[in-house]
Amino acid sequence: MIFNFGLVPDQVRLRDVSSIHEFRTNIFRPFFTNMFLHGGWGHLISNMWILFIFGDNVEDRMGKGKYFLFYIICGLIASFTHFILHRDSPIPAIGASGAISGVMAAYMLMFPKSTIVSIVPIIIIPLFLPVPALIYIGLWFLGQLLSGTTSLMLSDSATGIAFWAHIGGFLGGVTIYKFFDSRKRRAYYQ
Repeated sequence: MIFNFGLVPDQVRLRDVSSIHEFRTNIFRPFFTNMFLHGGWGHLISNMWILFIFGDNVEDRMGKGKYFLFYIICGLIASFTHFILHRDSPIPAIGASGAISGVMAAYMLMFPKSTIVSIVPIIIIPLFLPVPALIYIGLWFLGQLLSGTTSLMLSDSATGIAFWAHIGGFLGGVTIYKFFDSRKRRAYYQ
């Protein structure tokens, strides 16, 4: 199932397509379906936790339909970014992380002064530290960028984590969120 519905970059070849059905099945479908698959319960739970933290506020601001469309577009941008940078990789890319990265970008730009309560473990004592969303998500993005760049320098094949899908989804979210933000659109027309 993962190889049929996940995005396996080295299996996406336009020259092997002879009909519109093959194009939909072999080329377009993996870019879409991969964001609904996960590599286990830990992967699924961690993605849903991040979506729970950031997604509801973004959805409230955009509205259900616009939010759904925004999420799907960010996921497609993430898939395409991963594909472009890892064209010959036989490793399937799966997960909602790229689309969720776009949601995180929108949250950071819509609610930059809100705080994210982070757990900083000091030996065995957890310290709960409120961090502004702009800093928290900004540092997360820099970590993804550093990890993605390092992975490209070490190998041209994809790793177990699709860092460039995260980066692509995030940059897609930064670029298009304003078209889906109901508050910005209302302010523009008034």
